Amino acid sequence: MHLGMIGLGKMGANMRERMRRGDVTVTGYDRDPDVSDVDSVEALVDALPSPKVVWVMVPSGDPTRDVVARLGELLSEGDVVVDGGNSRWTDDERHHAELGEKGIGFIDCGVSGGVWGLDNGYALMAGGSAEDVAKVQPAFDALKPPADSGFVHAGRVGAGHFSKMVHNGIEYAMMQAYAEGYELLEKAQLVDNVTEVLDSWREGTVVRSWLLDLLVAAMEEDPGLSKIAGWADDSGEGRWTVEAAIEHAVPMHAISASLFARFASRQDESPAMKAVAAMRQQFGGHAVRAGAPPKANDDAQTS
Repeated sequence: MHLGMIGLGKMGANMRERMRRGDVTVTGYDRDPDVSDVDSVEALVDALPSPKVVWVMVPSGDPTRDVVARLGELLSEGDVVVDGGNSRWTDDERHHAELGEKGIGFIDCGVSGGVWGLDNGYALMAGGSAEDVAKVQPAFDALKPPADSGFVHAGRVGAGHFSKMVHNGIEYAMMQAYAEGYELLEKAQLVDNVTEVLDSWREGTVVRSWLLDLLVAAMEEDPGLSKIAGWADDSGEGRWTVEAAIEHAVPMHAISASLFARFASRQDESPAMKAVAAMRQQFGGHAVRAGAPPKANDDAQTS
């Protein structure tokens, strides 16, 4: 198989390399000429055999929309565009409709694996028609892990990115649970070595996972995590997951709480908690503190 890839950042470049290791010919284009195989999107399209397959790995939103629109001008009936970024599934439906008017196929593919995917393989969740998926299957086979699992044709267009969105929402909640457990172990001052406790959970327990492996690795590299600020950004997929839960009336306690915890991490001092402190003072005469609270942890008071 010979396909084109647009976007050769950390994920795209590694995916290109893994596909090449799997005997897939890849012609790549990126705005950075040092990593590109060709000097333009037009040259990339010209280099591909028909039916042409172009895999897009650029940031979600306008960058992806612009690239897909450009490909719609350059590709022909029977060709296929794969969006492997973190686009919202509603964009997939729009791209499918626009490209479909010209007979161009569209696949949305959620990709998970990060920087480890080059060696370990990527989990792939594809949405689109069976005919279009079949055209890209050799690339999926080269990218996925060697085990039987790792690739799924999740359903119609939008199903791939929707599945990846829910995957990321679950990831938020799992990370938050590990983080809260870590904090309690540290604060209780009862456990002699928190890192060793977490490491002991990595084998034989029901909470073992790759995320736990990564947390232990981080703590071994930086005991106490003193080199890392307590600020956690979000890619947007946690928000989309919660919005979808609201739309479908699905209770989503853990995932929504983990998303809000990330928002809280970005506040030096919480305006909401100032309001809580003020109300506690008003109804119960509880003491309040002036200015920012001290960094040391205190036992919580009850009303």
